[in-house]
Amino acid sequence: MHPFFDRSIEYLKGVGPQRAETLNKELQIFTFGDLLQHYPFRHEDRSKFYKIKELQPDLPYVQIIGEFKSFKTIGMGRKARLVGTFADDTGTIEMVWFKGVQWIQKSLTIGVKYVAFGKATLFNGKFNIAHPEVEVLTEKNAKGGYLIPVYHTSEKMKKKGLDSKFLTKAMKVLLVEAVNHILETLPDHLLQQFKLIDKKTAVVAMHFPRNTQQLSLAQNRMKFEELFFVQLRLIKLKIARTEKYKGVILNKSDLLNEFYEKHMPFELTGAQKRVVKEIYADFRSGQQMNRLVQGDVGSGKTMVAFLSILIAIGSGFQCAFMAPTEILAEQHFKGLQEWTKPLGIHMARLTGSTPKSERKLIHEGLMSGVITILVGTHALLEDKVKFKNLGLAVIDEQHRFGVAQRAKLWTKTKDVYPHVLVMTATPIPRTLAMTLYGDLDISVIDELPAGRKPIKTMHYRDNKRLEMFGFVEKEIEKGRQAYIVFPLIEESATLDYKDLMDGYESVTRRFPNYQISIVHGRMKAEDKEWEMQRFVKGETKIMVATTVIEVGVNVPNATIMVIENAERFGLSQLHQLRGRVGRGADQSYCILMTGLKLSTEGRTRLKTMVDTTDGFKIAEVDLALRGPGDLMGTRQSGVLDLLVSDLVKDGEILKVARIAAQDLLKADPNLQKPEHRMIKSHIDSFSKNAVNWGRIS
Repeated sequence: MHPFFDRSIEYLKGVGPQRAETLNKELQIFTFGDLLQHYPFRHEDRSKFYKIKELQPDLPYVQIIGEFKSFKTIGMGRKARLVGTFADDTGTIEMVWFKGVQWIQKSLTIGVKYVAFGKATLFNGKFNIAHPEVEVLTEKNAKGGYLIPVYHTSEKMKKKGLDSKFLTKAMKVLLVEAVNHILETLPDHLLQQFKLIDKKTAVVAMHFPRNTQQLSLAQNRMKFEELFFVQLRLIKLKIARTEKYKGVILNKSDLLNEFYEKHMPFELTGAQKRVVKEIYADFRSGQQMNRLVQGDVGSGKTMVAFLSILIAIGSGFQCAFMAPTEILAEQHFKGLQEWTKPLGIHMARLTGSTPKSERKLIHEGLMSGVITILVGTHALLEDKVKFKNLGLAVIDEQHRFGVAQRAKLWTKTKDVYPHVLVMTATPIPRTLAMTLYGDLDISVIDELPAGRKPIKTMHYRDNKRLEMFGFVEKEIEKGRQAYIVFPLIEESATLDYKDLMDGYESVTRRFPNYQISIVHGRMKAEDKEWEMQRFVKGETKIMVATTVIEVGVNVPNATIMVIENAERFGLSQLHQLRGRVGRGADQSYCILMTGLKLSTEGRTRLKTMVDTTDGFKIAEVDLALRGPGDLMGTRQSGVLDLLVSDLVKDGEILKVARIAAQDLLKADPNLQKPEHRMIKSHIDSFSKNAVNWGRIS
């Protein structure tokens, strides 16, 4: 970037030190460059005039020429409002002011022609405009203006007169000087290929477009550039990683074939077969695999991981399988044992509660190579845990581990890095995955195994509570089990705890003949474990819990998930909880309980849950509702500081930008061609300590 853009904002004409301080605090605008990139969030179209009879409720801001016929003040003192009847030759509309009533009435005259601008709202069958902008009609404004930018400001700024109009003025002053310093960042061949306008024109038009077509061209250009550079950076990191980190070659599939032909417990889905092929290709490539496998709950990720483990063991290497909690590690260990027994594979498990005497044997078995699969929790990462030759590390629900913790896996072998396979049941929308994990290989298991019935989801309001209890009772009589989950939000932990205990009491009163488990965050770990085990064994029929039910806990006999106060959960949380049932062959149900009143967003979330069990569709809606920062916790990390792009709406531009970045790096991996010099210098100017989000391990 040109040094001009690093100048402090206080030196811009009309700003000065005091206003600069407010801009620093309120909008994080410190330099000329920061102000230039403070783009308007919308533009007002002042090029068109409406007649009063043409007004529609869904129109954006409108501009009308007319005159005031009368004024009246309604209410007294601070609650007074001014209502002016404004007319043109087609009808009348009310203009309403709630602030500055006396001053406004003095400044307006009956019978004078004005241009009024504002948002027309329909109220009691009649249109009105609250706090319109009103100017005397002149030769200049009679022709209609341009598109006028509207900038984000804050209440503090408005009080100091630093509103959108002030920013518009400042931007005009800045652009006069800045325009000569705006450098092109994309080569001609890309501009021509994608029909993009030049950078200088685009930046000016982002603020002051001549018309809506030019604004659209400017936005398209700026979005493409932003997403192109995000992708270019990620793909360059991927190339660097594959060149630097060599992987062991795992190319013997005899053990896998033996298991597949003689011991396979069920037929693989097409999606599972495809993902195993993708992993096998990585194993044979000589480069270290860094692959994320996404699949909904119950899609068979563990079997894919196990088949990958068999290739590694068959090729003479050891494997680590890491889960975020003891109960999950135990579950994986038992599940894998059923499959490894007929093959004579030696497995061990290592968790925080493994006795010292057992640990010694495990350490010896790993170093000698006798133990070929080690399943465990964070305990696997301890420095004492050394492998003879670790070839593959499988990580379940990787977002539950810190980056530093995962990096420890890399130190477990001396010469080459182990391949890393990460599994997650949290579906990430494609556009977000391409941006967050752009240098990572992603596999998606998008089919459920045959015989699995989709979970039926119902939304009941509180007035149907008796009906819900009756339904739960019928299922328990059939020999099934049920979860009843209460939300636990930190800010209202005491109230939530009371809700949970009240709920537990009402459930015990309603089901006096059944044993009921309760699990919540205030319990000791061993008490929690004991209650969970009672439920797993079927001794208790109902589990009342806060959301501490671990991801992946497998109780095939549990067929009902009741979620209390469901409106208080996020979509992905609801989807994860629903995935606790539907793990056996029986029909499973999820009942979402809410109060009678719901917000629009709450209704959208619950309707989405009732309409679909597809985790990716749910993730798309979640992304649209919450935005990428909230969804993946990236707001704190600054990974998605996108200025103009929107991952919900700009998926198509993202795909095109990604392909363009891939093609460019294929043709010129080190960006050495003269026409790519500007791209190279632009990438080099990015922060040197930018996080490589693609490196998941």
